[in-house]
Amino acid sequence: MGNKNEFNPDYIVPPGETLEELLEHYDMTQAELAERTGRTPKLINEIIKGKASLTPETGLQLERVFGVEAEFWNNLESNYRELLARKKSEEQLAEQKDFLRKFPVKFMTNNGWIKAEKDKLKQLEELLSFFGVASFDAWKEVWEELLNQPEAAFRKTKSFSASTESIAVWLRKGEIEARGIQCAPYNEKKFKESLKEIKQLSDEDPEIFVPKLTKACAKAGVAVVFVPETPTSRVSGATTWSGKRPIIILSFRYKSNDHLWFTFFHEAGHILKHSKKITFLEFKDNVDEFEEEANHFASDILIPPKDYQGFIKKRDFSEQAITTFAEEVKIAPGVVVGRLQHDGYIPYPTKLNYLKKSYKWFN
Repeated sequence: MGNKNEFNPDYIVPPGETLEELLEHYDMTQAELAERTGRTPKLINEIIKGKASLTPETGLQLERVFGVEAEFWNNLESNYRELLARKKSEEQLAEQKDFLRKFPVKFMTNNGWIKAEKDKLKQLEELLSFFGVASFDAWKEVWEELLNQPEAAFRKTKSFSASTESIAVWLRKGEIEARGIQCAPYNEKKFKESLKEIKQLSDEDPEIFVPKLTKACAKAGVAVVFVPETPTSRVSGATTWSGKRPIIILSFRYKSNDHLWFTFFHEAGHILKHSKKITFLEFKDNVDEFEEEANHFASDILIPPKDYQGFIKKRDFSEQAITTFAEEVKIAPGVVVGRLQHDGYIPYPTKLNYLKKSYKWFN
């Protein structure tokens, strides 16, 4: 017994099984091992049966008795307990397979957000890893509480059907993308100043304005990310905070520059005027005091009220008048058209709609 033996099994077994094999090899009884280790016969028996854990102290004692490294016993015990925990976790997940149907898994795998797995348990694990939670009970604690809290964090009318799970996926992807943006510490003054520069990007194509927009906001400490709309989420934009950093998420849901830029400045209004504790989600028919205030902020920054009233008084809503006015206030003509339609000065079906730029999703 003077030479220490090396045990390197390529499979995981309960420590007690290996211990029992050694007892047979050395023709030693459990009672004798108890005497040699200073442990009780009951404890030795429970270790062999897997009822008691093999502690590091016991591992050292077995090393002295059998010449087998304590590290081996510790690893055997650790691996065994991990295996039991995994089996228990798999059993719990197996009872939650139906959760997969609630999430836009195919959309997520098609877009590379998670790996596609044939095995449902592995697919569930992929989904949990995406959300950064250990179980669906934990998911409910984090996401359902967030999206359904009474402080208007998830404001949608009762008539407006949207999937909570799909919205959660969209928000989570926005959070993940925002982590990759290097931002300065949030500075409210710099952010306000950056909005004047950003406004002038409204007539550009996404390939031009997206990098400029994200860079300008990052300098002021705001992360802006574009995440494609997830199925049945029906959300066009969101504002949330990650610690001290505000995040704006945009979806290109309505695909025209008047909607996109109004949504961006609307979200900027939430950052500048409202609570950091609330996640604001934008839907077509959101109406409450927070949304109204953000709407006014966006309208006024895109087209200054004094200039707009002067333009309205002239009652000339021709193409030439609109494009000239847009140049004066440094905004895209399509944004002016959208504002006039919203306020009822021109109809939605109009030949002037061609002044709006349509966006396609880009990578």
